[in-house]
Amino acid sequence: MADVASHAGVAIGTVSNVLNNPSKVRETTRRRVFASIAELGYVRNDAARSLAAGSSTSVGLVVADLGNSFFVDIARGVEQVMRRRGMDVLIVNSDVEPTREVHNLELLDRSRVAGIILAPLDTSLAKSSVLPTRSTPTVLVNYESPTLTYSGVQVDEAHGGMLAAEHLLTLGRRRLLFVGGPLFLTAIQRRWEGVARAVSAVSDASVALEETRGLNIRHGRELAKRIVAMGPGTYDGIIAASDLLAIGLVQVLNEVPGFAVPSDVAVTGYDNNHFASESSIPVSTIAQPGEEMGSTAADLLLELIEKPQTQTRTVTLAPRLIPRTSTLGPAWHRD
Repeated sequence: MADVASHAGVAIGTVSNVLNNPSKVRETTRRRVFASIAELGYVRNDAARSLAAGSSTSVGLVVADLGNSFFVDIARGVEQVMRRRGMDVLIVNSDVEPTREVHNLELLDRSRVAGIILAPLDTSLAKSSVLPTRSTPTVLVNYESPTLTYSGVQVDEAHGGMLAAEHLLTLGRRRLLFVGGPLFLTAIQRRWEGVARAVSAVSDASVALEETRGLNIRHGRELAKRIVAMGPGTYDGIIAASDLLAIGLVQVLNEVPGFAVPSDVAVTGYDNNHFASESSIPVSTIAQPGEEMGSTAADLLLELIEKPQTQTRTVTLAPRLIPRTSTLGPAWHRD
């Protein structure tokens, strides 16, 4: 700023006003200062500005996996709210690595952002009452703090599992299979609980459980080969704990006689991943309201920033069923 002021022949305070309160500076002076800024290549140091002012116009968002479009939707919801408040969002990806998640939280804390929204990995860190964010206001998204130390936004996962199971039961499917894992993940446990509850209400229906090592396409393909080895007719409906898992299942099953999707085996996914609707056989899914989750988390964070003594709370949103070809067959038509 001193270099700009000297180049433009004005005081440092005038440069500050041009950047922060331009209405206080005459137009001719503003033009001269902006010309000097352009010629010198000056870029404002927002981190230093935040330290000097004691506040920041940026918030941090830590997501578990940007490869999953669900977290992209959450980021979009956060940005929409923050943009209306004139704030920027710094997005960092943990890439499903616990050590990276800790690094990201510490990085944002050192950067003195106004607040942090964390979509955590399901680890002991998420369950603890102390995150490595010191005094930075922090809100969780897609997770409920077991200790209620932090406010958060979650989806009713058990209800989502029930919706998927009830959809298949309504279609007359009775030999069901729930697939997902690892089972220590809270979301997977709750989805399984919802499925089991729905099936228990139908006397002639049954459901089995198969744990997978992950939730990606390759895990679905691996599991599909095991299902094929069991023989046709073992299951007539499969509830996958993720869309990618469901896509992997469909890719293998639909190529084997006796396992055609959905005539022999109907398949549902979870998350409404963008890939689900674009698959060769569009996958029925349980949609989580990602953008609404992000916007709700942003509102909670703004409230916490403005009123630090706000009592923590968790907002629970409802998922919804989106039926497609993998369960409805030709009866489904793309909008």
